[in-house]
Amino acid sequence: MQMTKTEKKEQDKTLSEVETENKEQKETSPEKEESPEEKLKTLQEKLLRTMAEMENQRRRFEKEKKDAFEFGGFNFAAESLSLLDNLERAVVSFKNDESLKNNKDLNKFIGGIEIVKKDLVSIFKKNGIVPIECVNKKFDPNFHQAMLELEDNTKDTGTVVQEIQKGYMMKDRLLRPSMVGITKKIEEKTIKDEKKTNKKDEKK
Repeated sequence: MQMTKTEKKEQDKTLSEVETENKEQKETSPEKEESPEEKLKTLQEKLLRTMAEMENQRRRFEKEKKDAFEFGGFNFAAESLSLLDNLERAVVSFKNDESLKNNKDLNKFIGGIEIVKKDLVSIFKKNGIVPIECVNKKFDPNFHQAMLELEDNTKDTGTVVQEIQKGYMMKDRLLRPSMVGITKKIEEKTIKDEKKTNKKDEKK
């Protein structure tokens, strides 16, 4: 049986009144008081959360303290590498100096520099500072900085074949990247040009 518009309107009004009454009852009815067991459970949960937060804070503090101890001298160590660089350059320079090659005291002088260099390397090693082995390794941008490319078809592209400046690690952190030269394939045009040059030389 189909409802008239008046009857439908009355029904909607009744439903609305019922919803309003239910809402008012919820607002006026007092909240149910927690039992002692429920209160205890709530307190236990809050205590566990607090303890977990305290433990997380303690771990963070321990890690920060450890990092500060291990890497506190990071910047100092990075700057100290220039001392080692200068010692190595000095040795090479003295060995290649024609005016010093006949000096009888040259070897003693170089030997003294080598001792200082060895002591410095030993100090670095004790503090977890070690050189990066890069020659004949695959180029890795995390540890290497490419300074030049060298044409070479005998090795895979991107192989480190020249160390321009030694890189160092301090424990598990990069102290300084290795400056390197890496391989690239010889272009076909270059190969053809070389073949032409060789043929011309043979004709001569």
